[in-house]
Formats: sequence, structure tokens, C-alpha cells
Amino acid sequence: MKQVYLLLFLLFTVAASAQDMAENDTVKIEEIPNFKLYPNPAFDDVVYITTERNGNKNIVIYDVFGEVVLRDKISSTVLNISKLSPGVYVLKVTEENKCMTRKLVVK
Repeated sequence: MKQVYLLLFLLFTVAASAQDMAENDTVKIEEIPNFKLYPNPAFDDVVYITTERNGNKNIVIYDVFGEVVLRDKISSTVLNISKLSPGVYVLKVTEENKCMTRKLVVK
């Protein structure tokens, strides 16, 4: 009986050690330096997005179902959100190949 347990233990040990760990080859996404989104929650028709460079920004806003509800490109710090209904959204900002995502609450 001990031989059966020993054989099972060795078989399990060899099988477990033969498993290769998948290497994580994901590209490191750089965040936008000094990123600020305010006011959040938003009560008006605009929010302000500031960064260190305040360059051109591509904005994509998703609803809770993952559907794109707003897509815009801004060169200033002001984003018009008047088309959004009250709710919770995910805001994705891309500036100079750097990306940030934040939760945005519209009241």
C-alpha cells in the first residue's frame, strides 16, 4: 500500500513540476503623468481633464455594459459630457501613446 501512495506521490510531483508557467509577455502600458479628472462625480455638462503636457487627447467613454457611448478628441482640458445620462461610466484617455482609465460618475 505504501508503494501505491509513493508511486502516486511521485507521479503527481512529476506532473506538477512538468507544468510550464506561462510567461506574461504583455506590453507595459505607460500612464499619463499628472493625470487629473474633475469634478467626479460630475453635476454639470463638462468635466476637466488635465495632464502634465495637456496635449491632444483621444477620449472614449464606455457604459457599464462595455458599449461606447461617447468618443471625442480634445485639445483643451474641457470635455463636454452633456449627452451622457446620469450613471457610472469608464473613461479612457489616450495622450501621446499613453493611456489612463478612470471611473466617471455623472449625476
